Parts: sequence; C-alpha cells; structure tokens
Amino acid sequence: MKKIDVSRAWRDEEYYLSLSDEERASLGAHPSGLVDLNQADLRAVAGGIATRLDTCSAICTPCPPRHCF
Repeated sequence: MKKIDVSRAWRDEEYYLSLSDEERASLGAHPSGLVDLNQADLRAVAGGIATRLDTCSAICTPCPPRHCF
C-alpha cells in the first residue's frame, strides 16, 4: 500500500477518489466530524444570512449604535 497524504485526501476530492477502497477505509472519520443539523436550523438559513430580524449579519454594517446587542 502506498503512503497516503491524509490531509490532502480530505481536502482534494480528485485525490480522494484516486485512492482504493481499502485506502479510503484506512483514513478513518473526517477530522472535522459529523455535523448534524436539525430541520429548524436548516429552515433558518438563507444563503448564509440569518432570516431572523433580531440577528445582526455581516452585511448590515455599519450598524447603528446598540443595534446588535
């Protein structure tokens, strides 16, 4: 078995797909872990902008004083 660049395997899909099934199995779980989002969280996302009016987003700058508190 060839030496596997683990960090590259998780970053580079083409490299990952070039590995054999056995090599992919030897990588283990993705280092960032599994992210489990519930339906309420998924419904609240709109292209990276919060849909709640009481939540400040990065695009609302400059914010009026005390707007984001």
